[in-house]
Amino acid sequence: MGNRVSPELSRLLSERKITRAQISRDMILKEIEAAETDLKDAKDSFENDKFKWATIQSYYSMFHSARALLFSSGYREKSHYALLLAVRELFSKELERSLIGRFEDGMILRQEADYGLKFSETGAIDTVDGAEELLARAKEILRIK
Repeated sequence: MGNRVSPELSRLLSERKITRAQISRDMILKEIEAAETDLKDAKDSFENDKFKWATIQSYYSMFHSARALLFSSGYREKSHYALLLAVRELFSKELERSLIGRFEDGMILRQEADYGLKFSETGAIDTVDGAEELLARAKEILRIK
C-alpha cells in the first residue's frame, strides 16, 4: 500500500470511524492473547453445548485477531463494522476473501445470539472454525508463534 490511502480508508478516516494511533508491539500481542483466550473459552462452551456463548466468544476471538492486524497498520477502530471495513481494505492481499466473509458472518451471528437470542450449533461451529482460521492467519501475517 505504501503511503497511498485508498478511497475507502480515506472515507473511514475522514468520518473518524478509524483513527491513526501509536501502537506498540505489546498492544498487538495483547490482542492476540485475547483472541487465543476467547477461542479457548468458545471451544469449552461448545463442548458444554452452550452454543450462544460459543458463538459470542468465538466472534470476539475474531474481533481481537482483526484488531491486532489493524493495530499493526497503525490504526484504531471506533466500531466493529469499521474494523471489518478497515481490515478488508488494508489486508485484501494477505487475507482470503472467504476469511473476511467468515469474520463478517461471525459478526452477524454474534449480534443475533446476543441481541436476538437466535443461535444454533451450526452457527457456533462456523464461528469457532472461522475464529481458529483468522487467528492462525493473523499470527502468520504478524509473525507471531
